[in-house]
Amino acid sequence: MRERWFRQADRGRSWRWLALLVAAALALSGCALLDQQQRRWIFQPSQATWGNAAAAAEGLTDVWIDFHSREADRPVRLHGLWAPHEREDAPVLLFLHGARWDVRGSAFRMRRLNELGFAVLGIDYRGFGRSTAELPSEELAAEDTRAAWEWMRREHPGRRHFIYGHSLGGAIAVRLAADVGAASAGLIGEATFTSIPDVFRTMRYGWLPLGPLLTQRFAAAARMPQVASPVLVVHGSEDRLIRAELGRRLYERAPGPKRLVLVEGGSHHNAQRIGRSEVQAALSELFDIGAGPPQP
Repeated sequence: MRERWFRQADRGRSWRWLALLVAAALALSGCALLDQQQRRWIFQPSQATWGNAAAAAEGLTDVWIDFHSREADRPVRLHGLWAPHEREDAPVLLFLHGARWDVRGSAFRMRRLNELGFAVLGIDYRGFGRSTAELPSEELAAEDTRAAWEWMRREHPGRRHFIYGHSLGGAIAVRLAADVGAASAGLIGEATFTSIPDVFRTMRYGWLPLGPLLTQRFAAAARMPQVASPVLVVHGSEDRLIRAELGRRLYERAPGPKRLVLVEGGSHHNAQRIGRSEVQAALSELFDIGAGPPQP
């Protein structure tokens, strides 16, 4: 009886705290503080990387992209990593990473894409790594990626240019692809989603009516029909962070040509690696990009 009382009391306290959080969110609706906090939660900007990822970035070339931000009305400097390809006519791919870690954390993915036939440019948005120290947002990231795209097109003309995004970077990539239209030869999204409200609805407290309060929406599914290039969507069947159903729904919104690679057993972090053969086959079929037999 006593244990049941404690469980009920704990449950009551949990609900009271939850109610207070919801009330606070409602009170902050429309305020700059709410917007800033969402940006921190979604991007989790950092100058750090994980584990031994820094070692994987060794040997890649530092790139600096300078431009004037219209959104912030000040100069911005982006840091990137460049992985050239042995073929001078190799297609060039802009790699957009997800939340939390800087571009070095994606060096493994960049190197695999390099082996599959691309010259790869990976960049850090503002607030990440060595790029300008500023709290990122959906609009600022869109501006950053457009500056990187224009740099890539200017520095490497006469080639096919692709856009690749992992996780949050996938939603950013969809927006960029929709904006640049036929200038992009292809869009590739890995472990990505339809929108931030949709991601929230898959979480434990997704039933809460907080959707209208979200200022950082990343509405990739709404923008996908505007993408003029072929689309490849890669997702792990066991992705516990961004459910595979969101990747499938995003794929369904693409006008085509398009391919969906659902990697059996793949997680949020390893689908590209363990599904390498399937990804390579899709790249060959959809974009006519081949790199010989898969490497171990």
